[in-house]
Amino acid sequence: MLRSIIIAVFIVLFFIDCNNNNSSTPVDINAVTKTPLINYAVINSFPHDTTLFTEGLLFHNGQLFESTGSPEELPRTKSLIIKNDLATGKFDKEVEINKTKYFGEGIFFFNNKLYELTYKNHVCFVYDANTFKLLDSVHYTNNEGWSLTCNKQMIRSDGTDTLTYINPQNFKKVKTLEVTDNGTPLNNLNELEYINGFIYADVWKTNFIVKIDTTNGNVVGKLDLTSLVNDAQNKNPKVDVLNGIAYDSATDKIYVTGKLYSNIYEISFSH
Repeated sequence: MLRSIIIAVFIVLFFIDCNNNNSSTPVDINAVTKTPLINYAVINSFPHDTTLFTEGLLFHNGQLFESTGSPEELPRTKSLIIKNDLATGKFDKEVEINKTKYFGEGIFFFNNKLYELTYKNHVCFVYDANTFKLLDSVHYTNNEGWSLTCNKQMIRSDGTDTLTYINPQNFKKVKTLEVTDNGTPLNNLNELEYINGFIYADVWKTNFIVKIDTTNGNVVGKLDLTSLVNDAQNKNPKVDVLNGIAYDSATDKIYVTGKLYSNIYEISFSH
């Protein structure tokens, strides 16, 4: 008799437990690993020439530089390296490469030299950082060249999920960093900027800039710049993708723009 009572009690508890489990809210596994969004504020906007097909954006010695590409279907575009005047939107041309042979991509300054990638030519042009005179051209093996930034080594993107670290003295590969978002390889890494120990990268054909941990390649945060993209499209329906991140370490200010955008935007966020 006692055994029958124990079995009956066990059965009742089992069904109570099952009912409780069925009525509980399922655990969202993705919510646990979802990359957090980084809150930001738009501080200001500045004029930007709408013929500029932006490939690189950076500050050097307090001056905003920009590199541009030149798609065949956009005859007004040129492959340039320019100095931008934020206040007026006017620019001074420092370098122009032959658009019938080359498509200009990202740039970076290092040790009094200016480096400029090309899209599919496997060539990086090297200029004197003061006179902009061509000093050399070096070849690399990546299928494409997209963007450059730098810490102690030069860091190059090529449109894949892999960032290549390069010794700027001899342009030899030092190592690679595979970038993942929630464990999934993140392709289309585009314009790069190194800020306070992290790499920030535009993701081509999206409205996102991602924050990358340089120790392991994990994406640890995202900026959703959809509001800026919408503003740019409203001002110029012919705009192309978001592209361009510049950090002015002297003022701790960050600027973003895109290809054919009417504006460069100053944004603020915790970095």
